[in-house]
Amino acid sequence: MISLRQRIVWASLLGSAALASSGAFAQAPAAATAPTAAVAQADSAAAPKAQHKRMDPAQRMERMQERRAKRLAALKDKLKLTSAQEGAWSTFTAASQPPAGPRPHMDRAEFAKLTTPERLERMQTRQAERSAMFAKRADATKTFYAALTPEQQKTFDTETAHFGDHGHRGHGGPRGAAPAKG
Repeated sequence: MISLRQRIVWASLLGSAALASSGAFAQAPAAATAPTAAVAQADSAAAPKAQHKRMDPAQRMERMQERRAKRLAALKDKLKLTSAQEGAWSTFTAASQPPAGPRPHMDRAEFAKLTTPERLERMQTRQAERSAMFAKRADATKTFYAALTPEQQKTFDTETAHFGDHGHRGHGGPRGAAPAKG
């Protein structure tokens, strides 16, 4: 599967080759090396994704669980919970736990064999499952939040503002940083 970045690079290469061959565009020797650098950059950016896809799903799940446990432990330390708040914390973390094991995915070929109404029904069922999981997590979070002091609520707000981004930070920049314009 070709990433969007690779498509853009290839489209740029093909476009510049078409212009160069038509005589409408004269390329300087220095400009001829720029597309190769862009391809190399796109390939190096795609390497971590390719490595991630090759990783065993069980290993990916284990790594995700480890990162989640570290984030939650850091959050708990920063909140400085009292012993009276420990029960609310346990309920919150249990309710926000992602489903165990890899999520079952329907094979594309199998999905394509379904009729349009059947596909819509499957998608609607999956959407309802996701909505139910979100409602459960939202209720647990609100209950936990209500058990916190105003100071702890400020800390919770600050520390959890980025939890939903799942690592999508523009072009690899730090959280909250705008993507670099080039």
